[in-house]
Amino acid sequence: MEDLPDAEVPHTDPVPPRFHTGRLPNSKAGDGKPRLLLMGQRRSGKSSISSVVFHKLPPSETLYLETTTRIKKESMHSFMDFQVWDFPGHLDYFDPAFDVDNIFEEIGALIWVIDAQDEYLEAIMRLNTTILNLQHSYPNINVEVFVHKVDGLSEDYKGDTFRDIIQRVQDELSDHGYENAPVSFYQTSIYDHSIFEAFSKVIQKLIPQLPTLEALLNSLCSTCHIEKAYLFDIMSKIYIATDTSPTDIGSYEICSDYIDVVIDVSEIYGWPRGEQNGEDESLTETGNNDAESLITMERKGNNYLYLREINKYLALICLMGDDSPAEKKAVIDYNVGVFQAALKQVFPRAERDAVDAPAA
Repeated sequence: MEDLPDAEVPHTDPVPPRFHTGRLPNSKAGDGKPRLLLMGQRRSGKSSISSVVFHKLPPSETLYLETTTRIKKESMHSFMDFQVWDFPGHLDYFDPAFDVDNIFEEIGALIWVIDAQDEYLEAIMRLNTTILNLQHSYPNINVEVFVHKVDGLSEDYKGDTFRDIIQRVQDELSDHGYENAPVSFYQTSIYDHSIFEAFSKVIQKLIPQLPTLEALLNSLCSTCHIEKAYLFDIMSKIYIATDTSPTDIGSYEICSDYIDVVIDVSEIYGWPRGEQNGEDESLTETGNNDAESLITMERKGNNYLYLREINKYLALICLMGDDSPAEKKAVIDYNVGVFQAALKQVFPRAERDAVDAPAA
């Protein structure tokens, strides 16, 4: 913790970093924003994923989305500005007509979506072809495979399908000499929290400061006897960091649902943040300047949920133990304030005003 002022600078490592560059995510010295490229076969669910995660579209309404016929580019303004590119399933990205460097030069992660309810052999073949083509010019690229629409499969068939896809991808890459290609696999569905959990893991790989964030959360948890702590991006419900204790989907679901409640209440009862540093008020988000809550929930006994808005992009949510935190709330508030001050050093621009452009 003594080197905290320099925490935003990634440590020098002989192993090349797996995030898109060694720069700060929002550094003005950078030549672009990290990109999340959504690729896969037609009707695999790419546009539905983007709409549910980044635009809060109810999953039931994704049935009416039209098929993507051209590359859709959207900028997301949050604690880390990034772009989401949605690619049509029929395009050959390595055709000479496409500028491959322009597509992949600022990539953060390549997310390949496979429809688990459909015939997936062709999707696997195209995925492996893409990985092999990229390994020559972009060997450190993060490839994230979403085995999607698993909600419609039985538990046994879901597991068998997931293992079969992993085996087929890894076998073909091994046959071409790539034993340890950076490929990760996730089971996802837009009808539960699995898609947000998967995106959380993807985004965390793009954050050079992740070890520092985890160390701060570990310190907070041990000091305040917190069972689990998450640092959430408020609008997308993606958690950018958590402490190193085991994560279970149940605790994440509770925290994620609680954010929905807080956002809904803030939209009704909140007030505009007002102009800051002379920026156009139309570019600011609305909501409470500070949001905090303490409620009792029945989950394996009495558990307390604590939420504190860190800035207009991030919120800290903690699951407390059986001991009543109401008696120690002042101490918890103080320690969370220390955490908040440390976070400003880790992300020097975390409270910047969104002056580049309004959110898409």
